[in-house]
Amino acid sequence: MTEPRVDRFSGLVGREDELALLDRVLQDARKSRGGTVCVTGEPGIGKTRLAGEAITLAREAGMTVLKGRCIATGPAVPYRSLTEALLSLARAGGAPPTDALGPYLPVLGRLVPEWAIGDACDRSPIVLAEAVVRLAAACGRERGCLLVIDDLHDADLETLAVLEYLAANLALLPVAVVATLRDTPGAAHSLADTLAQRGEAGLLRLGRLGAAQVHALTANRLGCPPDELPVAVSDQVLADSSGIPFTAAELIRGMRAEGRLVRTEGRWRLVGVSRAAIPFTLVRAVEQRAERLGPQTLRLLSAAAVLGRSFPLSVARRCAAPDDHEPAVSLRSAVVDGLLVPDDERGPDWYAFEHPLTQEALLDRLTPTDRAELATRAVAAMNELDPSLPGTWCLLAARLHGQAGDRRTAAVRYLEVARRALAGHGPGTAIAALHEARSALGPVDGSDVHLPDDAVPAGVRRELLETLLLALADDGRLDRATEVARQLRRADVEADPGRRVELHVRLAWAAQVAGQWDVGLEQVRAARELLPEGAGARDTAGIDVVEAFLMVSTAEQGRIGRSEQLARRAIEGAEQRGDHALACQAWYAMGFATRGRSLAESDRCFRRTLRMAAESRQVSWHNHGLIGLGSNAWLAEADLDGLHHAHQEAMRTGCVSLAHNVGAMLALDAVLRADFDRATALLEGSRAETERLQLHSVSRYALMVGAVAAAHRARRPQLRAALARFRTSGGNESREAPLVLGLAELFCALLEEDHEQAAELAARLAAAVPPDEENYFHLAGSHGLVLLLSVLAGRADWAEVERITASQAGRMRWNRQFVGLARAVLYGREGRPAEAVAAFRAAQADAVIFPTARHLGLRLVADAAGTDGWGAVRDWLTEAETYFHHSGADAVAAACRSRLRSLGAPVGQRRTGTDRIPAELVALGVTLREYDVFCLLVERVGNKAVAARLQISPRTVEKHIASLIGKTNSATRAQLCDFVADFLAAR
Repeated sequence: MTEPRVDRFSGLVGREDELALLDRVLQDARKSRGGTVCVTGEPGIGKTRLAGEAITLAREAGMTVLKGRCIATGPAVPYRSLTEALLSLARAGGAPPTDALGPYLPVLGRLVPEWAIGDACDRSPIVLAEAVVRLAAACGRERGCLLVIDDLHDADLETLAVLEYLAANLALLPVAVVATLRDTPGAAHSLADTLAQRGEAGLLRLGRLGAAQVHALTANRLGCPPDELPVAVSDQVLADSSGIPFTAAELIRGMRAEGRLVRTEGRWRLVGVSRAAIPFTLVRAVEQRAERLGPQTLRLLSAAAVLGRSFPLSVARRCAAPDDHEPAVSLRSAVVDGLLVPDDERGPDWYAFEHPLTQEALLDRLTPTDRAELATRAVAAMNELDPSLPGTWCLLAARLHGQAGDRRTAAVRYLEVARRALAGHGPGTAIAALHEARSALGPVDGSDVHLPDDAVPAGVRRELLETLLLALADDGRLDRATEVARQLRRADVEADPGRRVELHVRLAWAAQVAGQWDVGLEQVRAARELLPEGAGARDTAGIDVVEAFLMVSTAEQGRIGRSEQLARRAIEGAEQRGDHALACQAWYAMGFATRGRSLAESDRCFRRTLRMAAESRQVSWHNHGLIGLGSNAWLAEADLDGLHHAHQEAMRTGCVSLAHNVGAMLALDAVLRADFDRATALLEGSRAETERLQLHSVSRYALMVGAVAAAHRARRPQLRAALARFRTSGGNESREAPLVLGLAELFCALLEEDHEQAAELAARLAAAVPPDEENYFHLAGSHGLVLLLSVLAGRADWAEVERITASQAGRMRWNRQFVGLARAVLYGREGRPAEAVAAFRAAQADAVIFPTARHLGLRLVADAAGTDGWGAVRDWLTEAETYFHHSGADAVAAACRSRLRSLGAPVGQRRTGTDRIPAELVALGVTLREYDVFCLLVERVGNKAVAARLQISPRTVEKHIASLIGKTNSATRAQLCDFVADFLAAR
């Protein structure tokens, strides 16, 4: 039998296969094949020591190591272990890689204060998870990065959410994650199993040591070669420890201290009788170690055990021995003996038990009465030291009150923990704290409203339930929050109506974010029913502003006007309250609602949003205001400066979702400008990320842009696929549906010369979005393209054109190009060619930055202009044919050629491959075969060589060269070769 290996870390024995697996994971990470491993097993099995060995291997390979530990005193501090891991990087002087993090740097400022840039506003846990992914990837750019999360079973829910996200997104990154957790039921264990089932993480279960391994471990602890250790010694250790390494180590230490294990004549041997099996042996071993340190140290350790695995020393001292004049001696003894270790990450006052089994063993020796007494004294000590109970002290106090039997005060403390977590944007932590309160104190969810008199008072129980509802709403668990709201009404029908109004408003916001607008409006109605008769703007402000946002997404007639009315009243109420955040929301909603009527008024509202947000340091709403102004400038004149600035600010301040939102708008602009490469880069760069971050509204908008891009290139198969993805995402019921109908489906039908389908789509669009409605999206077509088609079909006259021209939407640049063409057509019909040409030129000036739309306009008005005798129809059709041929819109290109032939204009033959000819040469009239000759002249070869390459006659080559000399204004063949060389070099 092979002798078990004793690894570098004392006591780590017999884990060769496990170490090899972790080493492979680290090697893969260094090759940008990241992965996650969850090391599981019972307490004391060696999980942390194995993770420590992985850290050593990583450091030896030059990898960046980030390590954090979860603590049993949580979940009062969301992301505690991640904060510890990142702080270790900051303490080491590691500057955050700003180039790689971009907008995620201020998001990480939530965990590392040195990296904060003002008040980062994107509080989504998923966004934070992406920030951790990017940081780890950047840190591992050169040699890989290892992130270790120890004791995951004690993690808060936010940390578990981040780990789940990490595991799903490391496949192509230089990052390895190792998490250790107990193999017992719980949220962490469920997550580990789920990740393993998905194939996103490996499960490494550590089993107990066998006889040979325990023998090697015992020899290692005693400092002798394994062959010099009697098997009887290790057999006794195995029998008492059951192969658990920590227990074995403690027993060996205890056996030596008791004199049961002695060294005589150079060999170790057992004396005396054996003890019973664990857990008593472990409890006794730990107890004996503590007793040897003296009664004062034992009292200190007992008090510490009641406080938890990690504890504030100042509290433990007052609780255990308030009259101890030499507390440092007791502490130093416990540290030297290895029972306690400083918890440097939590501060100089914090210590922790070296192993959780030590704390559990000390706790087991206490009677329930002892525990209750120590808990009472600990609470008193905490209140004396700091009545505000900062940080994790509050949760610790709640638990201690529960142990002491004071359920009323425990409930109040749990409530405070949950409220603090919500204020710190940790809804998952708040939910966990409230669930713990339910387990410790009895039902707080309305399932039992007849608790005995000494139980949690009804008022406190109601507040616990209300806070749970808020946490669920903030965490996006709308269905569960709605159920809790119903329980709350059953549990306490006499609750303060004002507080219930606020709960309904919070649920309405949760529904708005989730895109469930009908549910949100139901919550708004429920809130309004609770208002007293004659309630003023101050009372309704919160309801009004959320309804203003919800209204624009409904199908109700007059929804925009209603939204504006609600926003105005919300502004008044917010000002009466002095609520700056609410005022910013209301002014933004106002700017949104007034956009269709007056961009100038909308700008004023957005500027007011900006000003108020700056004064009150509302970073998110400041960015909203920038986006509003930038969007207005783009709608008015296609000016991108404002949107680019808004995008940069959103990136700088960590408003990731807003940055992606602006990026999608910039992608739409690129499509309308026919810059499809830039649009593709913008969409591809954000698609995966927006899906990972669950930015559903942004993802749906991006899907709309993808459909428009396919349509503007007349690519019907890609359009079908894009429409299917859009509809699967709920697009048909979304605010983007009119844009897909007008900018994509209608546009593509026109490029395919399917005028029957185009007429049907235009009619559907007009019915869905009447031009007199102040709609949400203003470029769908009702104020532009549909108007032009109606004028061409004789369904619209001057009255309609003037009405659209006078509207704000009709004056937006994208729409102006079509409105101008409609005016030109009507002038032409009236026999006013000069006015028609003037209107046409104005439309062309607006359309110059929208090449696809501009050339489609030329095609659409050519027949009317030719019939009415105005405009350079042949030139228009020639230009449009060339553009559409090279862009791949074959149907409309063929229609232009057909129309040119009917006008008697010469039309050149289009051969396959002509799209290879640069536009500059097309303008010179260079044919496809001439272009083939042109490209070979850069080599300055003779006619025979060119003829042989192209498999044509030298005489034909001579003719092509003569034609090229004329078309390029070259005097000689040599000058033509120079022209070719310069032209191709410039490209």
